[in-house]
Amino acid sequence: MMLLHGEQYLEILSYPIPTSGTLVSKPRLLEVVDKGNAAIVKSGVTTINKETGKPLFYNESTVFIRGSGGFGGVKKPQDRGASTAANKPPSRAPDFTAEEKTTEEQAVLYRLSGDYNPLHVDPAFAKMGGFKVPILHGLCFFGISAKAVYQKYGAFKNIKVRFAGTVLPGQTIVTEMWKEGGKVVFQSRVKETGKLAISGAAAELVDGGKTKL
Repeated sequence: MMLLHGEQYLEILSYPIPTSGTLVSKPRLLEVVDKGNAAIVKSGVTTINKETGKPLFYNESTVFIRGSGGFGGVKKPQDRGASTAANKPPSRAPDFTAEEKTTEEQAVLYRLSGDYNPLHVDPAFAKMGGFKVPILHGLCFFGISAKAVYQKYGAFKNIKVRFAGTVLPGQTIVTEMWKEGGKVVFQSRVKETGKLAISGAAAELVDGGKTKL
């Protein structure tokens, strides 16, 4: 109820991505940061192909646990390069903008990926967490934004986002992109409110963005 997904980083370690197989994911705790009124927990997960032992993906996840700070821990997160970069958008207008409307049942469908947090489907639980209605999974609208970047600029080596706000099922996601050499800085807004849902985001492209895999 008090947990919020703060940031996510995905690194694709091997192309092409297999369309079938058995994957094994090995997690480890990276750090716990004391923000006073909340704790920040960062973890890293390496995913390998069980048959070949070949690493396929590396993920870093940052979650905020409200009300769990004040335990005397470190106050500032570590700098780990692309996975923690600030990714401030340039001052010019976006080079490209994509728009995609979610569906009313989007959170229920995304739940089939294995994230059964009732925050996304149970109105009573959502209200306990401070939300009027169930909200969309951060990884769901992260995926929609990442797809927009891929469709415009091609395959990426890694991608990092900060979850800046909530999206309700049925709302429209507008992704604004700036191409800076081999990197795309982007952010996503909720069209209906104008508020940011994703900020501090960027994807480093494969071969400068010419490759579609």
